[in-house]
Amino acid sequence: MVKVYSTNSCPWCVKAKNYLKSSNVEFEEFNVQEDMAARDEMINKSKQMGVPVLDINGTVIVGFDKNAIDKALNI
Repeated sequence: MVKVYSTNSCPWCVKAKNYLKSSNVEFEEFNVQEDMAARDEMINKSKQMGVPVLDINGTVIVGFDKNAIDKALNI
């Protein structure tokens, strides 16, 4: 399962989501600007407040790191 933690105004979040879509990867998006429970979950996983944060089957990636995303997805 892939989770993407993002905000409304984050350009790197858009890039990360578009990259996943272009790779035909299904993901669930959590807006940490509006969803406090999701924000707390993201902070617990990543130990920081920056977005995007991707959780790919338990591998936590902070920021849009294409190589790390590919590695976590085995693509």
